[in-house]
Amino acid sequence: VYVKMFTNSPFLLCMDLARSQEEVIDPKYLWIGPDGKSLEGRMYANLTETGKLMVMGFKESMSGAYTCTLSRKIIETTTQEEREVFEVYKFMVFAYREADHAYRVFVRFTTKECQLAANGRFFEELKKILNNIISDLRCHIIESSYKCHSVKTPKQGLLHELFVSFQVNPFAPGWEEVCHQAPYGCEDATNLRVQEARDRIGEFFSKQTYALKHEFQTVPAIHYVDNSFSVTHIDSCRPGFGKNDITHKNCASCCVVCDPGTYSPNNGVTCQICTRPQVKKYGARSC
Repeated sequence: VYVKMFTNSPFLLCMDLARSQEEVIDPKYLWIGPDGKSLEGRMYANLTETGKLMVMGFKESMSGAYTCTLSRKIIETTTQEEREVFEVYKFMVFAYREADHAYRVFVRFTTKECQLAANGRFFEELKKILNNIISDLRCHIIESSYKCHSVKTPKQGLLHELFVSFQVNPFAPGWEEVCHQAPYGCEDATNLRVQEARDRIGEFFSKQTYALKHEFQTVPAIHYVDNSFSVTHIDSCRPGFGKNDITHKNCASCCVVCDPGTYSPNNGVTCQICTRPQVKKYGARSC
């Protein structure tokens, strides 16, 4: 069972499907949490009289095995003898977060030659413009770079082009303030912001094509290569979480809490194995 951080789990039922369709006499339920102790009386455990459990305000540390023992009576119809039987049900419950999204953008510009000092100035100016477009979303441009290459084209001969690459990232200074207004750990709000930033940047480059065709009498020395804009989606997980489509194939796109004996110190997408597995808790950020 996968539970989004800070939300309530679905109700866990202390019986299987077949048993739930039958009459159960004098049922009693004992729920044990991952720490091996009874959940009776715990503030975060909503226990119903019919043996259902909801874990409220789920956190990393609440991950693990939840075990319920159902005791019930069987009454022999002929002798009216009673005997008590026990059945045990075990649920593995894991905290998860939505992955944080970022976008890697590739775009090209034609230039007069590769040695031009204007190339570097143009690149810096481009970054400023793009940052201005998305700054109100608390997003920014990171890991930006460009290289100049000679490109032979079938119709135009040899051209010089700037191959520009940058990442649209949702964690510009001040992003936490926006986060405090959003419930449940903020990933959904963050992902909406960075998606809007990506769309704005895409619109900016599509307008370049229009401007070159309709607004400039003489084409600038450095100008956008039509249809060269492309975007790659990048996921990252918060520390203590990672993706694992083998262990957690039912939640393959989620960032699931790291298992005991593993850890994630940064915003990568994998939980690393501890060399000395002393970590006994879920969601470790270090060994």
